[in-house]
Amino acid sequence: MTQAVTSNDGHVQSPSKKATFGLFVAGACGVVVGGLYAVATPFVLPAFRRVCLPYVPATSRQVQNVFKILAGRTGTLVDLGSGDGRIVIDAAKHGYKSTGYELNPWLVWYSKLSAARNGVSKNAHFYRTDLWKTDLSNSQNVVIFGVSSMMQQLEQKLVNELQPGAAVVACRFPFTSWSPSHTIDEGIDSVWLYDITKVLEENNKDNVDTFKAGS
Repeated sequence: MTQAVTSNDGHVQSPSKKATFGLFVAGACGVVVGGLYAVATPFVLPAFRRVCLPYVPATSRQVQNVFKILAGRTGTLVDLGSGDGRIVIDAAKHGYKSTGYELNPWLVWYSKLSAARNGVSKNAHFYRTDLWKTDLSNSQNVVIFGVSSMMQQLEQKLVNELQPGAAVVACRFPFTSWSPSHTIDEGIDSVWLYDITKVLEENNKDNVDTFKAGS
C-alpha cells in the first residue's frame, strides 16, 4: 500500500505519479503472468506424467485416413487424447456417436465449442479425463494418436477392456505386438487398423504356446 508523505512544513503530499505508475505496471504484470500460468499449466503438466501424450493437431490427411480405414464400420467411436476435437467432430459427421477423452481443460472447452459451431453437439461429447482411467468396455471403435513410449502399455488396457468385434485405429505409431488388419499411407500420415477379435485370438494362441513350452 502506498502511503502519503508529510513534508517539513506539515503538509500532506500525495504519492508521486512515478510511484503510482510503477505500482500499476507491477500489478498489470502480475495479472499477465498469472493468466499465462493458468493457460500454460494444463499443457505443461502432462510432460510430468509417467507417459507424456503431447497435443499435436492432426492434419487433414490424417483425419481423412482415419475414416478411410474405418469405411463400412458403424456404432460408437472414442478418441483417446482428443486434443482439439477434430476426430470426434468428424466422426459425428460420419454418423458415429463419438466421444473424446482429453486431460487438458482448455482443449475440452474448445472442442465443445467447435462441436456446437459444427452442429454436432448431440453426437459429439467431450470429457476431461485421463485416458488411462477410462472404461472402454462398450467402445466399438477406438482412435489413438499416441507416442511410441505408450503403445505397449496401451495394448494391455485395450486387450483387457475391449470386446470382440471392436476395432482400434493407431495413428503416427503402430502397436508393437499386434498385427494390423490393414494399413494405409506412410510416414506421419500412416494409419493402422487392428481387429480386436484377431488380436485376442493371437494372444490366446501365444498364451497356449507359452504354457505348452513351460510344461
